[in-house]
Amino acid sequence: RRVSIAEINRANHTLLAAFERGAWVFVAGNGGSASLASHLACDLEKTVSGKDPRSAKKRFRVQSLVDNVARLTAWANDETYDCVFSEPLRNQASANDVLVVVSASGNSPNVRAALETARDLDMVTIGCLGFDGGKAAALCDVPLLVPVADYGIVEGAHGVLAHLMTSWLTRAVDRLRMHAAQDGGAR
Repeated sequence: RRVSIAEINRANHTLLAAFERGAWVFVAGNGGSASLASHLACDLEKTVSGKDPRSAKKRFRVQSLVDNVARLTAWANDETYDCVFSEPLRNQASANDVLVVVSASGNSPNVRAALETARDLDMVTIGCLGFDGGKAAALCDVPLLVPVADYGIVEGAHGVLAHLMTSWLTRAVDRLRMHAAQDGGAR
């Protein structure tokens, strides 16, 4: 009840717009939030593609920034852990791409650095945050705040939010495909 329905809707529409324009969606987080970032990337790539994902002509362009262990540890070891998400964004992201961060505290230096880089690149940012949103809240265009001071509850709620968004996006993309088929493939 304390999570903003309006912000969930904004996040959904932001991601749907990214899908429609073919923008990339990057996801990042640490620890349990890294697991959810990876899971969300999988759901956007495969689940949103529908019941027969291999036949989907258009799919979400999505990348989890937590899944390349060699890249992550190279940046962490050779530079600093604070840049493990921001530097890959500099290599791969463009204006109007989307960054989704997952952070219970909103204060992880590498998450904040990624959000700052996204802002420098004119990306759109969505934050699944907890507690009071931390320093990341001010850097997110769409802050999805779970205002609870308990990591387990915040992480569990973020998982529910990710699945709600996946479900909504699956139906929305399906409607787009139906309209495109009715319009003779114009979309």
